[in-house]
Amino acid sequence: MSIDETRITRAILAAALRDWEEISSVDVAIVGAGPSGMAAAYYLSRGGLRTVVFERRLGFGGGIGGGAMFLHKIVVEPPADEVLRDVGARYAEVEGAPGLLVLDAAELMAKLASSALDAGTKIVHGVSVEDVIFRRDPLRVAGVVVNWTASELSGLHVDPLFVSSRAVVDATGHDASVVEVASRKVPELGIELRGERSAYSELSESLVVEGAGEVAPGLYACGMAVARVRGLPRMGPIFGAMLLSGRKVALEIAGRLGAGRTTP
Repeated sequence: MSIDETRITRAILAAALRDWEEISSVDVAIVGAGPSGMAAAYYLSRGGLRTVVFERRLGFGGGIGGGAMFLHKIVVEPPADEVLRDVGARYAEVEGAPGLLVLDAAELMAKLASSALDAGTKIVHGVSVEDVIFRRDPLRVAGVVVNWTASELSGLHVDPLFVSSRAVVDATGHDASVVEVASRKVPELGIELRGERSAYSELSESLVVEGAGEVAPGLYACGMAVARVRGLPRMGPIFGAMLLSGRKVALEIAGRLGAGRTTP
């Protein structure tokens, strides 16, 4: 079979545009392919909800990839090992530190991504979310406004596209960029960003999970975005709260939207 350049181009365009047509309206739009976003995507898709993840970079993992100062190991504590087992990530107990688990950063990144994809999540790289869609009666966040990250970096004005969803999850990490723009541009949502505090790992690990959930109608936060929204301390290269907060948000959304593949 000869490979014709025109056929290559047409195949890519046809398949990509079909995907974009499908993800223009989904159950859940997640912003950020870090540990909390990927965990949320996995559990949402496993529960039958149509889920898309937009990641501004060209890879998975968020803060996992750099480990701690570029060392390739990270730690997790129970009960986050439940998530590790769900996605098939291998880990070992830390000698002399009962309950502390260590694993390869690359393995966690890969297993979270592959599990979410296998469950049905659509992941699109190189896409930034620059705004939200909102509705009145009732007041709620109803989707995201997206553009190519390359357009953003170029400084050129390129109009965005819209993705409607029944729920939006901010998994953008320390910036909480989706919640930030919603608080600024839709003040009637009444969102207050209290700002992330300095490190207190044990306290943060529990409070981030506790604080994960709905920030405003239709808008949720998980992972380090929770710390900025709720005024919580950071925890560094321990990722239990990232995984558990993503799972918590997924279960909360699934409980509200119901199981099964539906569209807005």
